[in-house]
Order: sequence, then C-alpha cells, then structure tokens
Amino acid sequence: MMREFVCHKTEGAYAYLMDSSRLNLSLKAKRGYLKSCCLLYGDPWEPRQPLRKRRMRKVAGDDLFDYFSVAFKIPFSRRLRYAFILDDGYERFWYTEGGFHSKQPATEEMGLPFFQLLYMRESDVFSTPNWAKRAVFYQIFPERFRNGDETNDPPNAVQWGSLPATAETFLGGDLEGIIESLPYLSNLGVNAIYLTPIFSSPSSHKYDTQDYYRIDPHFGETSTFCELVRACHHSGIRVVLDGVFDHCGFEFWAFQDVVQKGPRSKYKDWFEIYSFPIKTHPAPTYGTWGKNIWQMPRFVTSHPEVKKYLIDVAVYWIKEADIDGWRLDTASEVDHEFWRDFRRAVKAAKAEVLIIGELSQNASPWLQGDQFDSVMNYPLRGIIADFFAKGSIKAEEFDARLARLRMQYCVQTNEVLYNLLGSHDTVRFLTLCNGDVRRMECALIFQMTYIGMPAVYYGDEVGMIGSGEWTDSRRGMIWSEDEQNRELLDFHKRLIRIRKSHEALTHGDFTTLHADSATNTYAYLRSRGEGRVVVAINNSCETQCLTVRSGRIRRGSRLVFTDLLTGEKYRADEGRIQVSLAAYKGVIFSGNP
Repeated sequence: MMREFVCHKTEGAYAYLMDSSRLNLSLKAKRGYLKSCCLLYGDPWEPRQPLRKRRMRKVAGDDLFDYFSVAFKIPFSRRLRYAFILDDGYERFWYTEGGFHSKQPATEEMGLPFFQLLYMRESDVFSTPNWAKRAVFYQIFPERFRNGDETNDPPNAVQWGSLPATAETFLGGDLEGIIESLPYLSNLGVNAIYLTPIFSSPSSHKYDTQDYYRIDPHFGETSTFCELVRACHHSGIRVVLDGVFDHCGFEFWAFQDVVQKGPRSKYKDWFEIYSFPIKTHPAPTYGTWGKNIWQMPRFVTSHPEVKKYLIDVAVYWIKEADIDGWRLDTASEVDHEFWRDFRRAVKAAKAEVLIIGELSQNASPWLQGDQFDSVMNYPLRGIIADFFAKGSIKAEEFDARLARLRMQYCVQTNEVLYNLLGSHDTVRFLTLCNGDVRRMECALIFQMTYIGMPAVYYGDEVGMIGSGEWTDSRRGMIWSEDEQNRELLDFHKRLIRIRKSHEALTHGDFTTLHADSATNTYAYLRSRGEGRVVVAINNSCETQCLTVRSGRIRRGSRLVFTDLLTGEKYRADEGRIQVSLAAYKGVIFSGNP
C-alpha cells in the first residue's frame, strides 16, 4: 500500500453540498493505482449502528490521478461520519481522517478516526442564478460593434472598417447600435450579452474610468442604456456589465483631487501613493494596474470609503437599469473581503445577479459561495486552443487536462463557468486556427456541448480575424453580408439551437467515452435522467472510423440516434454507435433509451 497516492479533504471540491439535500464526496488516487473505491458512512451520533456502504465511481482521470466520486441524499439529520474502503488489487485497506488502516476502524466510539461532517447547513450550499446554466453569452466591445447614432461620434472617429491603430482610435460604436442589432442577436440565438466598460472614459476600451455614474457620452445617455436593457429583457436576453474596481482612470475625480492637492487631499489614502507631487514619468509615483500604466491608478480597495463607493456603484446600476450581472475586471488583484461584501450587497439588490470574475488561474479561493458565481474560463480556452487550433496536444492529453480542470470545482461552479474561445484580450480564434474554419468548427462543437456557459466574442461567428496585438482583435464588426462567412454564422446558429434544446447539455453529467491519440478522435456523453447526447469529433487531417458507446443501456437494445447537425440517422446496437468522420468533423447524437 502506497499511502501517499491517495487524497481526500472535508472541503472544497472533495466534499460539498450539491443542493439542500444531496452531498458529493470525491477522492483522488494515483492513476491506475486503485481497482475499486467504496464509501462507508453512518451517523456520528449513533456509533453502534452498522455503517452503510456505497460504491464510488471513477468519474475522471488525468495524467497523474484518477478521481472517484459518489453523490447521495444526505442522511442522519444532516450529519455524517465516513471512511473509504480502497482496493489496489493486492490488499484492501481503510482510509480515514486518522490515516490508513489494515482493518475497519472500530465504530463504537464517536469522533476520530472517521472523516466527519457534523452539521450540513442549507445556507452553505453554493447556489448560482438558475438562468445562468442555460446562458449562451455574446461579448460586445461597444466602441467597435455598431454605430447607431452618428451624432454622438468622437470628433476624431475614423471610417467604419478602418483597422484600429491605438486605444485612441475610435470607430463610433455606441449603445444605439446594440439596440439596432438585437434582432441579429436574437436570430443568432444568444440569451445573454456581456458589455466591456461603458462608463465615461477617454479611451476606446473604457478601462480607465472617469465617472462610474455616467455612461460615456459617445455611447449614449443613461436613458439609452436603460432602453437597451429593457429591449434586451423583452427579447429574452440578459445584460452583464464590466466592473473595473481594481483601478480607475487618471481623470477620475478623486485621483484628480490628489493630483491637485497632493498630501492635503482627503482622497490620498484611496490610492497607493509612493511620493508627492504626483508624477507620471519616467515612472508613476503611484500604484497602477499593470507595469507603470500611468493612465490607470490603482485603488486601495480595503479602504472603507473606497469599498463603499465602488459597491454603491455596483448596486446603483442594478437598481437604475435592472442589469443582470457584473463581470469583474482583474478580479484577483482585489482583496477577498471586498468581494465578500460586494456579493452580499449586489445579491441583496437582485438575487439572480450573476457575478463573473476575470481570473486566469485556479479560481477555487473565489468560488466557495461567498464571492463569485463564475469566472472567465481561460484555462479551458488554452486547452481547446492547444487541441483544436494549434494541434500541439493529442486526444488523451486533451481529455486529461479537461479532467484536471473539471475536478478543481464543484458541479455548481462547472455548470456556470464562462467558457470562451476569444475575447478582447486574445487572438481571434480563427486566426489561431490559421484560417482553417474546419478546426474552428470542431472547437465550436466542443464548446457548445461542454459543461458551462459558452460565450461568443463578437464577430467570431462571421469569421473575423485578429492577431495578438490587442487592437487588431478589436476591429469593427463586419456587417456586410458579402464579407461575412455565412456558413460559419449558420453553424453557430445550429449549435446554439442544439444546446438550448437539450437539457443534457445545460444541466447534464459529462463522461468521456473515447480518447484516442493515434487517430486524434474524441467522444463523450452528456446525460441527464433518460436524456443523453453523444458527441464525437475527428480532430485529424484524415477520415477516421470509430465506435463509441452511448453510455449504460439495456442489453439487447437497438436504438436509432440522430445527428443533430445533419439529421442523418445512426443505428446503435447495444449502445454502440459506429461512425465514419471526415477530417476535422464532428457529430452530435441525440437518443433516448
């Protein structure tokens, strides 16, 4: 027995309430080490009662670990003590909080050595907005999306379609343009939009805020924004705003007071001031976002007045415009207590508000139910890009990295992660694919059928390109149908329609069915109750034939599965589906036993 190969904790993704009545317990062990894993459990206040037993299922595996899980209804008046029976094929042993044992620990006494959850409270359930599980997002960079009101254009605006050169290049996009585009968005099928900052700012990106209570005049007025939100809600579309609360703009009124009054300013403690007078060059004499980006002074978010001001801003726009959520910029650079107070305030203002943090690392500390509902899933984007766009990893590594990422979080979190292929801060995904639309379509099939909220970056659906220079990935939206990739647009529409039509894709479990690096083919099952969707993808340059199982099924049954993309019928004998896939193609099967 090699004890160092096994791990469980009574916290985080290892032990959590799925809802008010169900508990999920997980354990990880060295890959291939355990032949079986069972849970023994009982009431800690009834130590003489026999322990119950449940077999744990291997739900995932990466290059280092296998993950075993079991979910069940909470017994014993919401309290539990438990241990694991592990079998490595040579010996059987018991794993408890007190260590490893060659025989079952005595059950007559309360307390150690068992793992214990002495009281599971309903208030500890990590709950997220119900609508988010069914969300398909569309990210809009307002200045570059559509010009609906030329009377509010910046005086130096260039012609639509010109390539933006700097952050100060303006095309004239505005909120009226988004309102005019709602029929397009509805036809695309998205039901949530995320807008990058819309508050008063001198730049095109608006991440250097001047006034958090004022819509940028080149975008419109507060009344224009409220009209946009009302029109979106009428069309069944939620609206999430970008909140820049780590830093402000150089022209922000409180920072300007510090610039003008120096150490006499009553706002000097709102910012990280190194020395007076305030200087921007050769290096700022104050803390900034990024490395010496003088246009973006950093807030001291732990300061009570700063915290109150910024949280009041967040609540104001919920009440004033009835927005549905906040995407929080550079969220990892703000202290945790700020976000805890932020969550309490915005959820009190509107319970179904969605909070999405911008983080690129393991976000577990922010996803314990006291701060964010979701994060931008940049790690997933990296995995998708490596497999589909760059071809730098094969199917087995792709599956392993997905498993490792998925097992970091509880189910509730995975279901609402913001799964993006691109954003205003990334290379356009089609550019990553070297213009190969087939590769992008394979990635889209995966994105739209995986766990989490899929998100489309404006213009990706019509084949827009853009390099690593952030200004290039923020080109003006292509509205001329002659210049759009209409086939790619129709492909997005079909995938979004498929996702929204199958509960297995929005609420279902994920099971890997096939991962073959030799052929670079991949298949998986999404299932919820009796509903199931099987997805198979050939991510290679040659036609591949593969056989995949549709999950557990009655012996002797013969079903007909339909490819939701083409309508083609496939026969499944005892749950096995044989399919031939052309290079860089995928199928989405739907069927019920």
